Amino acid sequence: MISSEIGKEAIKKELPLIPKLPGVYRMLNEKNVILYVGKAKNLPNRLKSYVSDKNHIIRTERMLSQTRKIEITSTSNESEALLLEANLIKKFKPKFNILLRDDKSFPFIFIGNEDKWPQIRRHRGKKTREGFYFGPFASAGSANWTIKMIQKIFQLRVCDDTVFKKRERPCILYQIKRCSGPCVGYIEKDDYKLSVDSAIEFVSGKSRKIQKNLSGQMEKASSDLDFEKAAILRDRIKSLNIIQSSQRINEANLVEADVIAGYKESGKTCIQVFFYRSKQNWGNQAFFPKHDPDDKLKEILNSFVSQFYENKSVPSSIILSEEIKEKALIEKTLSQKENKEINISVAKRGSKLKVVNQALKNAKDSLNRKIYESQNNKELFENVSKKFNLENNINLVEVYDNSHIQGTNSVGALITFGDEGFIKKRYRKFNIKIKKNEQDDYGMMREVLNRRFKRAVQEKDNYLTMPDLVIVDGGKGQYSVARETLNELGLHDIPMIAIAKGKFRNSGNETFFHNGKEFKFEKNDPTLFFLQRLRDESHRFAISAHRAKRKKAINKSLLDQIDGIGSIRKRALLNHFGSARAVESASLDEIKTVEGVEEKVAKKIYNYFHE
Repeated sequence: MISSEIGKEAIKKELPLIPKLPGVYRMLNEKNVILYVGKAKNLPNRLKSYVSDKNHIIRTERMLSQTRKIEITSTSNESEALLLEANLIKKFKPKFNILLRDDKSFPFIFIGNEDKWPQIRRHRGKKTREGFYFGPFASAGSANWTIKMIQKIFQLRVCDDTVFKKRERPCILYQIKRCSGPCVGYIEKDDYKLSVDSAIEFVSGKSRKIQKNLSGQMEKASSDLDFEKAAILRDRIKSLNIIQSSQRINEANLVEADVIAGYKESGKTCIQVFFYRSKQNWGNQAFFPKHDPDDKLKEILNSFVSQFYENKSVPSSIILSEEIKEKALIEKTLSQKENKEINISVAKRGSKLKVVNQALKNAKDSLNRKIYESQNNKELFENVSKKFNLENNINLVEVYDNSHIQGTNSVGALITFGDEGFIKKRYRKFNIKIKKNEQDDYGMMREVLNRRFKRAVQEKDNYLTMPDLVIVDGGKGQYSVARETLNELGLHDIPMIAIAKGKFRNSGNETFFHNGKEFKFEKNDPTLFFLQRLRDESHRFAISAHRAKRKKAINKSLLDQIDGIGSIRKRALLNHFGSARAVESASLDEIKTVEGVEEKVAKKIYNYFHE
């Protein structure tokens, strides 16, 4: 039977010491792991409710039964408490909070205004550079597609400044009419600025004006018998029509708004966010927050909105599919954060309701797909358990693979698969640290598993929870080494499978090893395809990690090996001499002439190459 009395006693002890202020409270278990983060207008009053109320919901009873300690952070007002709560929930992911699984920022399109020849590119993260930012876009793909169309219409450069300054002839983008060739002076500065201004107007929603201007220019070129220019302008107008039809001017005439709709079924929820900017639909994205099956949709939406905008720019209008409890507080907090008026509303009629219903339909379809995939994955897990006679239930699988070329740039890789598919945030790569293991597949496997599971056994910072099954890519040898490694760490109860390709390494003829026995599947068995998919994903991830490491090693300059030569001095030396080999051949006096390289550093560089 669950007893909440221990948690209540822990709260009672702290109550006399807690100031009557707004703030955030954290409930911790006996291992000092945060179980729950909450906020309050008056901290003592909120915490008293945990002690005095007798009929808590089951989730709260479970939380109190595990609570051993309370931590408090007071704030100057309730809005500050709301932002701090959202930040702490994202940071610590407490098991009893509603969690938004949102680990990335959305892409924007950036056009600089500091350069003589501004570049257009995709941008994520903080907006530190001076220029024009347009977005957010729902995905990198939609941002890239829009940049590609802008290139076709306005022919702005996409190359970075280093490449731009060194070009002596135009790249292929000029040949296929996606760049005007400013790097080699094929366009005047004023004409290029006009193209930049037009591109900014276009993404700001003034596409009709741009189309009219292009049509006027095409007619003039045609009347001047400059048919080549007229054809180029015609192609630009075609591209403009394509992008206009794909982005669709929305019925509800939403200039700057996010439409957020939630749908809940079978204890799971999908929330769809549609981004509308400059009266255009810039895409949508589905989110599946983690929550208790009994949580109401209103509570989930409320938590979603406060967490979603904690680290993102907020549009002037947020349209929801239903009312949320803290609408006024969230409105006030976001308005203060953005220094502009933010309006949160619920669509009840007309064109806005149509947009919300569209978002709701998307949420329902996405959730149904997710539930279907989850059920399929559970069936596959059950089939694996039956085939290999596993005693435990499988909900989480880890797959390990290694990659190297003749012992160089050796990397171990871990991928994870759960009920809802591949869990990318649990992927890990391991650069092999023990020199003798770099050419030893068994040694690599031993090192990787040791490093991964030792941290979990010791419960060190950022350790991953234990899987229900471990799969290693390899045969009997890899199985024996991996099994022995886990046993040495006391993890006898985690089952393990090794997957080896057949004699001719052809897919479908794999042999599986488990507990001293060999297993085979029929070639059309869905469970075989599932295990192949896991193995192939681990292989893909290991290869990509290996290639990245190899590329980094190839690109490493001789200058990187000299103590005291940072990125700024390295860039100055390469810009001055052109290559590291040229620096090697330079005299001491020549090295001294480089800006930012004083005599002491110049001697160090010269001595490195000549001693």
